[in-house]
Amino acid sequence: MKNISRFLLILLTNLLILQATNAQQPTTSARMIRIAELEIIPQYLTKYKTILQEEASAAIAKEPGVIAIFPMAEAEHPTKIRILEIYADKAAYEAHLKTPHFLHYKTTTTKMVASLKLVEMECLDSAAMAELFKKMPSGQ
Repeated sequence: MKNISRFLLILLTNLLILQATNAQQPTTSARMIRIAELEIIPQYLTKYKTILQEEASAAIAKEPGVIAIFPMAEAEHPTKIRILEIYADKAAYEAHLKTPHFLHYKTTTTKMVASLKLVEMECLDSAAMAELFKKMPSGQ
């Protein structure tokens, strides 16, 4: 009986810790997820990629509400840029739009962008969200 009581006490303690931890983190449904689809004018591609990389790095380093800004280019069409954006919530996204690094990105790249489409996304596997990018060694 003593072992059962100890087991139940440990189980209850772990459940309370788990509940407290989850309460402090935004739910996946509160997160804002989007994919930005851009076409860059070829003559500006090198400069655009430099500015984009600076902006993405600054956002990740300086903004706790920015979970991911992950730029990619289509392998066969390098002027077609896709950016996976994940924010803790809509307020984090709105705060991001007002940062100096985003404003610099937006004002300096406007003439470089031939087209822009923002696609709002919904997470289909919230359990996998917590594992995002963990397997990738740093620096890759």
